[in-house]
Amino acid sequence: MKKIVLYVGAFLFSIAGYAQQALWGGGDIVSPQINKDNSVTFRILAPKASKVEIEGDFLPAQKIKTPFGEVEAPGRVQLKEGKNGVWEYTSSILPSEMYNYSVYVNDFKTTDPSNVYQNRDIATITNYFLVGNGQADLYMVQDVPHGTVSKVWYNCPTLGMERRLTVYTPAGYESSNKKYPVLYLLHGAGGDENAWVEQGRAAQIMDNLIAQGKAEPMIIVMPNGNGAQQAAPGEAPNSMVKPQFMNPKTMDGEIEKAFPDIIKFVEKTYRVKKDKNNRAICGLSMGGFHSLYISAYYPNKFGYVGLFSAATSKQINNKNTSDVYENLDQKLATQFSNPPHLYWIGIGKTDFLYKDNIDFRKQLDEKGYKYTYVETDGGHIWRNWRVYLTEFAPLLFK
Repeated sequence: MKKIVLYVGAFLFSIAGYAQQALWGGGDIVSPQINKDNSVTFRILAPKASKVEIEGDFLPAQKIKTPFGEVEAPGRVQLKEGKNGVWEYTSSILPSEMYNYSVYVNDFKTTDPSNVYQNRDIATITNYFLVGNGQADLYMVQDVPHGTVSKVWYNCPTLGMERRLTVYTPAGYESSNKKYPVLYLLHGAGGDENAWVEQGRAAQIMDNLIAQGKAEPMIIVMPNGNGAQQAAPGEAPNSMVKPQFMNPKTMDGEIEKAFPDIIKFVEKTYRVKKDKNNRAICGLSMGGFHSLYISAYYPNKFGYVGLFSAATSKQINNKNTSDVYENLDQKLATQFSNPPHLYWIGIGKTDFLYKDNIDFRKQLDEKGYKYTYVETDGGHIWRNWRVYLTEFAPLLFK
């Protein structure tokens, strides 16, 4: 009887252990496979499919029409069916970078079941992979000292709610008494406080730049730029909703006016240097718009300003009358009377905001305001914004 009990107990223990594991899917299919020459092979098991395609930002871009004009979208290519219902495609040799892609099976959009590495960009889930030996080495976890990424709640009386920040503290912060400069890093429309650490690889970038001695150790604060949100969808009370591109209270002056609440919290909670020379602000798209107007509205707050594919005054809703956006020429005159150490503008040649950035630069040029300008290939894409961070961060707090 004791032996039977022992056998049954062992069997139940074994089943309990298996019950905690995913015993299905995966198989022995490798996809994507990074080849020695930096081409990439994709394999999709779809024995009953009549067509399988890959859509990715490593393929020649396609043009699509949007309310914002014609923009670039990821290209698409068909896979070829091989043995046992496995469809396959090998890309051309790819430059070192982080790439995103989706799979279409009979026009049904899905993810690659063999690739567990995924990102959310607004309401879209895509797979990603990294091709090393170049730029993407900065986006990879390397054998260097690592900083800490925290999700932190703060009180925002201006917006009347508790809200969340993502905060990066550099390696050594917890074990030292040192005070650090702060970079406020802002996301684009539809993003949230998770965007820069997930899509932007901000923590890996800063770990690697700091370890290489290319960037000063700094604290990075990544707020939620949607004034009606407490935190990212699903991570605040009553927030299990589909993410959307334009949220309430965005680009209406509310976030700009509430920004001192963030600075106050950061300077009370963290060991930071509390002066203009040790504060920087930058952001992509809508975050660039916020960076432009926050730094102009509070001209003595930031010694470094970065506009990554920034929206400009062209994008302001004509019905909006916030004083944040009024008299920009006068605000810029005040800001540049004691100019930032660095005013940095970057944009891609095919970005749909390219012309607006030309117009804004002309506005600065007419007044003789000094700035640094970087122009890259490509459009309104994360590939550019990650590069801009790797170029902007080393220029700060020198």
